[in-house]
Amino acid sequence: DVLNCAKVAMTIDSMTWPYKVLTIRGTAQVEIVDGIVPEYALAAERYFGVEQGRGWSQQVSAMFSQMARIVIQPEWVSLLDFEQRFPQEIASAMARMQGNP
Repeated sequence: DVLNCAKVAMTIDSMTWPYKVLTIRGTAQVEIVDGIVPEYALAAERYFGVEQGRGWSQQVSAMFSQMARIVIQPEWVSLLDFEQRFPQEIASAMARMQGNP
């Protein structure tokens, strides 16, 4: 079952310097899936390792009979990569903060 389509904005960013930020705007659809969404099981295996990830997925499937998959059809995408895109500007700003013109 595919549910409501809505305009959404999503940001994914890194937590370490140099920061990288992915921003997406588009239309989202929600699909209800019986059991575990395959992408969820794969992500669990990648994060925990194969054995522990499969165990985690089995535990989750015992608690929930359905999951939702949210798919975003991008209409606009932006990537802020402070290392590749703004290296000179950042170096200059950091130098100014340290009192070096």
